[in-house]
Amino acid sequence: MFRIVRTADLAALRAEADTARADAAERSQQASAATAEADRLRAALARAEGELSVLRTQSHLDAEDRIVLRKLLRTTRKQTTDHSKVAVLLRHGEVQSVYATPETAEAAAVAQGASADGWVSVPTTTPMPPSTDIPWRVTVLPVQTEQ
Repeated sequence: MFRIVRTADLAALRAEADTARADAAERSQQASAATAEADRLRAALARAEGELSVLRTQSHLDAEDRIVLRKLLRTTRKQTTDHSKVAVLLRHGEVQSVYATPETAEAAAVAQGASADGWVSVPTTTPMPPSTDIPWRVTVLPVQTEQ
């Protein structure tokens, strides 16, 4: 059986087919863009989860450092009559120990390998280099009494 299609109907069918092809191409581009965005968001989520893990670890380490420092301060308070200040021995910016006087802190640093000479007193108004650049340092800190 043969069907006869008029030229106007054939043109309308071709126009509809072209529109459908254009819509399909547009939807394909939208799907590609959505896939790319989903991949970008997955990568950002993975980075954020990694950073969260690092921050949690650092938080735990900071809490442990605070606990150790409190214990050292209690020990120092028990050993000294002047409870208003303590000498903190730092190695490359990290707390090593706490002492009653700067002299005992320096002696402890020498016992751990620091040079016996070369200790200098720097005024508090002088800007200090980054603590990681200084191998050994003694800092006198005020002690806040517990109430």
